Amino acid sequence: MDSRKDDPEAAVVPRGLPRVADIAQAAGVSTATVDRVLNNRPGVRAATVQRVLKAAAELDYLPDSDLYAAAGQKPMRLSFLLPAGNNRFLTGLGEMIRRADATLAPHGVKAQVEFIKSFNPDLLARSLFQHGRRADGVAFMALEHPAVREAVDALAERNVPSVTLISDILNCRRAGYVGLDNRAAGRTAGYLIARFLKHRPAKVAMIAGSLSYRAHEDREMGFLHVLKETAPDIEVVGLREGHDDEGKSYRQTRMLLGLHPDLAGVYNIGGGAEGVARALKETRREREMVFIGHGLTNETRGLLIDGALDAVITQDPRNTLSACVGIFTNLRAGRPAMQGVESPRAEVIFRENLPKNMLPDE
Repeated sequence: MDSRKDDPEAAVVPRGLPRVADIAQAAGVSTATVDRVLNNRPGVRAATVQRVLKAAAELDYLPDSDLYAAAGQKPMRLSFLLPAGNNRFLTGLGEMIRRADATLAPHGVKAQVEFIKSFNPDLLARSLFQHGRRADGVAFMALEHPAVREAVDALAERNVPSVTLISDILNCRRAGYVGLDNRAAGRTAGYLIARFLKHRPAKVAMIAGSLSYRAHEDREMGFLHVLKETAPDIEVVGLREGHDDEGKSYRQTRMLLGLHPDLAGVYNIGGGAEGVARALKETRREREMVFIGHGLTNETRGLLIDGALDAVITQDPRNTLSACVGIFTNLRAGRPAMQGVESPRAEVIFRENLPKNMLPDE
C-alpha cells in the first residue's frame, strides 16, 4: 500500500513553489487541517477554513476556481442594472457582461444584466429592492435621487452590497464606485476644445444625457471651470439634455446651429453622438466644428474615422467589469472593498490612435 496517498507533503513540489507546510505555517494550523480544508473534508471550523484559504490564496497555491471549490461556496450572484435606451456604450457593456460567463466562472461569480427604463429613479429604486432579494451584490448606474439612496441603504442593512457604475451617488451606504473621475473628464474635454480652437474667441455648446446623473453634472462643471480658467474668450452658449437619445441629440444640435450660426464646437456629455454628427453633416459643418464626445463604440469609432468626431473620452468596459468583481470578491472575503482594485482610467481616443480590441460590442 502506498502511504503517500494520505500524506499531504508526499507529492513532489518543484523547488520554490509553496507547500502545504507553508500554508499551515501562514495560517497557524497543522498540515492535516490544511489538507482537510483543501479537500473539502468536514471537521474544520468556518473561521479556520477562511484563514487557510486566505493563506493559500496569498501564496498562490491554487487557482481561484480550486479555492472556491475547496471552500464549498456557492457562486456569488451579481446583478448589473443598466439604463435601457440608445446609449451604445452602455448597451455594449451589458452585452459584454452577459457573454462573460466563462471569464467569471473561475472567480465563483454568476452575473445577470437587466436594462431598466432610463432616467426613472423610482423604477431604479424598485429594481434595486427586487434584485437585492436574490443577489449577493448589485452594481448599477446611479441616478441622484432620494429614492435611490434609500434603496441602497436598505440593501446595506440586509448585507447586500451595492456598487455604482459610470455615475456615482453620494450620502448613502454604497460599497464602492467604478468609473471615471468625471470632473477631470469634463476638464479634459474643455482643454481639448480650447486647444483645437487655439483659445480664440468662439462659441461652444454642451449636450448632456441628463443632469440627473452626477457623472454628467460633474463633467459639465469640469468643462466650464477649465474654460473659465484657461480660455475665458470661449463662450458657452447653452446646455441641452439629449437623454442619450440619437433623435433628441440631433434635434437639439439643429436648434443650437439655428440659434448660433457661428457655433464653433460641441461637447456631447452623454450618449447620442450619432445624432449630433448627423446634424453637423446635414448642415455641412462637420469639417469646421470641433466635436468632443464620450464612449468608444463601433458608431463613435466610425465618426472618428470619417472626421465628424474629433476625440472620444472613454474607459475600457472590461476593466469596469473586472473592478466590480474585485470589489464584491473582497467584500465576500472580509477584505476592504477597494483592496487591489484599480479604478478605470480615462482614455482619450483620436482617429490616429484607435485601438483594435477595446470596443464593448465586439
